[in-house]
Amino acid sequence: MNLGFPFLLADKNETFWFPAQASTFAKEVDFFYWAVLWICIFFFVLVVGLMITFVVKYRRRPGYQGSSLAEHNNFVEILWTVIPTIIAIWIFARGASGYLDMVTPPAETLDINVTARKWSWTFQYPNGAISTQLHVPNNKAIKLNMRSEDVLHCLFVPAFRCKNDVVPGRVHYLWFQPIKEGVFDIFCAEYCGERHSEMLSKVTVHDVAGYEAWVADAAKPPTEPVAWGRWLYERQGCMGCHSTEPDKRIVGPSFAKSFGTTQKVLTGNQAGDEVINEAYIRESILNPSAKKRVGFESASQMQSFQGKLDEKQLNAIVEFIKSLRDGAPPAGTQ
Repeated sequence: MNLGFPFLLADKNETFWFPAQASTFAKEVDFFYWAVLWICIFFFVLVVGLMITFVVKYRRRPGYQGSSLAEHNNFVEILWTVIPTIIAIWIFARGASGYLDMVTPPAETLDINVTARKWSWTFQYPNGAISTQLHVPNNKAIKLNMRSEDVLHCLFVPAFRCKNDVVPGRVHYLWFQPIKEGVFDIFCAEYCGERHSEMLSKVTVHDVAGYEAWVADAAKPPTEPVAWGRWLYERQGCMGCHSTEPDKRIVGPSFAKSFGTTQKVLTGNQAGDEVINEAYIRESILNPSAKKRVGFESASQMQSFQGKLDEKQLNAIVEFIKSLRDGAPPAGTQ
């Protein structure tokens, strides 16, 4: 059933209400949605139609004397009890069946670890590759092992008709099997703070050969320090809070034109001048609350990267931030 306006849509499988069906869940979810919608429409029209009919038929008018006795009809009462009960049982049974399918992954899946943080997603693949966008092979069952580093998030892929909460302190699972190659939107569907609406990503569905080629290449970080630093900046969630454009504030201060400058910082309750050098950057990564820049006191607290980055990775990030001292990274690192 397509109640949309296909001539307005780029993908003819889309409708006005839904994106194209891109997973094995989508057909069942759409059918169930339309079934419940038409049941609601039918009974709304029936009840409101009868109500209007009775209001007109039994309205007060000169010369008409209505009966004060309550009339009773066993057949009608049985009818309006049994039929809605059967419908409610069907809705429950069909809904439970679909839900159990969504929460019971098959025995063989491609497992991908997902980390949610304010305000970005990170996806880690079996070979160690890390990306800020999800890449999966077509017609393969995918299982996402999801955890949050801070607050409640929710991974939602409308084209796959699947979503699940990501709760801090727990590992939550989400599985799906794509059936359509292409690029689809990922949203956070739980309010998680001031930049919740920008916690966006994409899922790219490749053919099997395309996925294997991509994941093999993604596992190889750049060897040049500045390029490696940018690679980490994108994959460790830094870009969700820190811009690389001069004077552009996302949540924390911009990295552009910051290295070598002197800034006001708060150490405890004491304000003082601090040079933004290698030592300050390292301390800010490992202990973000030690020296906060003045003007950013009310910004959401950055998570510590202590134990998450080794010395070489820390040095690469420092080199990347240093490369932005003139406002943009050197050519070849973007």
